[in-house]
Amino acid sequence: MQYRFIPELTEEETIDLQLNGLRWTIHHASKGCPQYRKKLKEAGVNPEDIKTLKDLQYLPFTTVDDLREGYPFPLLAVSESEVVRVHTSSGTTGKRKVLAYTKKDINIWKTMLARCFELAGLSTLDRVQIAVGYGLWTAGAGFQLGCEHFGAMALPVGPGNLELQLQILTDLKATCLCSTASMALLLAEQVNQHNLKNKIALKKAIFGAEPHTPKMRQYIEDALGLEDSFDIPGLTELYGPGTGLECQAHTGIHYWADIFIIEIIDPNTLKPVEEGQVGEMVVTTLCKEAVPLIRYRTRDLTRLIPGKCACGLNLPRHDKIFGRSDDMFIFRGVNIYPSQLVNILEQFPELSSEYQIQLTRNQGLDQMTLKVEIKKDTKIPEHLSKAIEQQIKSKILVSCKVEILSHGELPRSFGKSKRIIDHRQT
Repeated sequence: MQYRFIPELTEEETIDLQLNGLRWTIHHASKGCPQYRKKLKEAGVNPEDIKTLKDLQYLPFTTVDDLREGYPFPLLAVSESEVVRVHTSSGTTGKRKVLAYTKKDINIWKTMLARCFELAGLSTLDRVQIAVGYGLWTAGAGFQLGCEHFGAMALPVGPGNLELQLQILTDLKATCLCSTASMALLLAEQVNQHNLKNKIALKKAIFGAEPHTPKMRQYIEDALGLEDSFDIPGLTELYGPGTGLECQAHTGIHYWADIFIIEIIDPNTLKPVEEGQVGEMVVTTLCKEAVPLIRYRTRDLTRLIPGKCACGLNLPRHDKIFGRSDDMFIFRGVNIYPSQLVNILEQFPELSSEYQIQLTRNQGLDQMTLKVEIKKDTKIPEHLSKAIEQQIKSKILVSCKVEILSHGELPRSFGKSKRIIDHRQT
């Protein structure tokens, strides 16, 4: 297949690009950013020391604390006169992380997203309904940039406003939806409720910003009549959405190894995990000007997938984002990731994709309640909650109360759904 935006690189070409990009990044960061210059000096690393990609292991890690300490323009490696735009993180855990962009950064970002649309099999005849946030958040601006650069028609609706979303779907015949999985679920339920499936022209969807389960994806595809859907990763620190995409083989996410390097480490020991094992994703940029990243700890949990993809594309892959290392919660001395509970819920076909974990403390003892929804028009089987509780006890070794709710009882979201409600500190 001939690609317009996706490079077809050999392994040797990729290694050369990465080594040259790594050398450039270390030199650029050391020269332009006092914070990085100090970190590299403390680690005893000079830009000239980088001889092979194995030297990456000697470089210091960068963390979210480095971004917060440098507020409002953290890790800036160019003069402010070269900054043409800023985006920020959501700011849910303190001050927002402000990320600056040069013209080159913007051009690289739009190319990354154009690659995503190409990998999803879109053409310039497609109409892309962008149902994510605009403004300081990266998603809306990023998807629109990439869509226009790719050459498809952008329908920049933004999040929320279900009536307008449905109107655009039916009247302008959007063929591709870009949204969070939670927003896509809301739209799917509305299309189902109003019997609009035969009045819309959606063929594909691209979900980002939050993990979603296979059960949720299947429901969305069925309700919207989709031919296919794709998982898109991304984070504000690394341009935004579009750092890679699932191909149509759905055996992992191809990422742009000519633009950044991925390492997978054990979040506790900070050492590399064995190939194919799950750990924390660490990224190093190769051409990012305004805010280069050197071994940035993303907190996202995933694994690198060895071998070549069945699609034939010679770009490396990582697995879906299973969650975040800081999403882990401790319950009665046991470290628990939400994905562990999701894997158990997937075993019960009567359940929908929606769940919520509530943590409370009663007389000094932690309590966990897992609220799950039954599928629409499904009768709650006797002893279902007890069966789920037994599986949780068997697999995770903790006791948990399970409440079965009717379809639609749990809150829906235009953005990321809040899955963990922790009342233990309130």
